[in-house]
Amino acid sequence: MKVGKISDAEAVAGSKKLIKLSIDIGGKVRQSIAGLGDQYTPEALKGKLVGVVTNLQPRKIFGLQSEVMLLAAVDGQTVAILHPDKQVSLGSKIT
Repeated sequence: MKVGKISDAEAVAGSKKLIKLSIDIGGKVRQSIAGLGDQYTPEALKGKLVGVVTNLQPRKIFGLQSEVMLLAAVDGQTVAILHPDKQVSLGSKIT
């Protein structure tokens, strides 16, 4: 798991909840497809530092490749993305 920064976000056409994210993980940009559209707008996600799981096999979601997974807390219908409370380098290891 590492710290990344969402460099771009856009709604996935034809889906109500999916957002395609480009996440910079210390010089490596990875794509994530996340079901956050009912919780966040793409604009609200851009520039956020986030925790991501990086050691997963890429998989197709809604026909798009997802290479990493965001860390989030789920409480009933509420989803909250987990993020560092201080500025750290992109690619920093989460332990």
